[in-house]
Amino acid sequence: MSAASRPVVYGEVLFDRFPDGSTVLGGAPFNVAWHLQAFGRRPLFISRVGNDALGRDIRHWMQEWDMDSAGLQLDSAHPTGTVTVNFGAGGEPRFDIVNDCAYDYIDAGVVPPVTPALFYHGTLILRNSGSAASLAMLRNKLGKPVFLDVNLRAPWWNRDTVAASLDGADIVKLNEDELVLLLPEGAAPGDGARHLMQRHGIGRLIITRGARGAVAMDRDGTSLEIDPGAAAPQVIDTVGAGDAFASIVILGNLLGWPLQITMQRAQQFASAIVSVRGAVVRDRDFYQPFINDWNLTAS
Repeated sequence: MSAASRPVVYGEVLFDRFPDGSTVLGGAPFNVAWHLQAFGRRPLFISRVGNDALGRDIRHWMQEWDMDSAGLQLDSAHPTGTVTVNFGAGGEPRFDIVNDCAYDYIDAGVVPPVTPALFYHGTLILRNSGSAASLAMLRNKLGKPVFLDVNLRAPWWNRDTVAASLDGADIVKLNEDELVLLLPEGAAPGDGARHLMQRHGIGRLIITRGARGAVAMDRDGTSLEIDPGAAAPQVIDTVGAGDAFASIVILGNLLGWPLQITMQRAQQFASAIVSVRGAVVRDRDFYQPFINDWNLTAS
């Protein structure tokens, strides 16, 4: 694949830590890059890990998956990102995204030269001024198109920094709850979505709605709704469903699929992800039916 046709994915990679001592690899940008690699797009994943056992595990996973690790920086002063997961009396999980991790200090100055076909990032990476400044530098240097994946995780976001990232984004994906949080007080979600697009110059807004599918709204006023259909999958967990959806929207953008086909396939793949444990799948056979059905070829 030529450098100009590769997607660039920027942001966090981390491990969820559970009370029993087990860990699960994730982070929305990493999940997106993992899926894009499985579908032959060979993304450049830009992040930073600690010089520790978890950082080495991440490199090992990427090597096993044939991912390009040229954008994965090593930090000897800060640990690899983690999220501590605890459970309350009713079994509800509580998440503590550990602060001051390696991915908070991504250095734009050592990113390999690349001219991306698309530049992806989320909003958690904005929490620290170091990685946020590197993001702004790369967005300005690498140019469009920009895919912004909104993930509002309290207390690690504020309206001003998210609004600045919305400005000029070509594609923005968020869920219904996040849309409400970003709208002016009292605004209805339908009208508010158009207001959000106009205010920030967004080309396409994609709103995921869980079991009710998703809707895509374009700058020209057109919209498209996708229903997941009557045959609901067996839900094991919903971790990473939005990331799976985003990865196929990016894939469709790179390959020039019509919007309706892109949205249908994104919904199909997200529905498959919720039927397995975790956000990434290490079994290549999981991806093969989609590769066959969508006539994908290695790049």
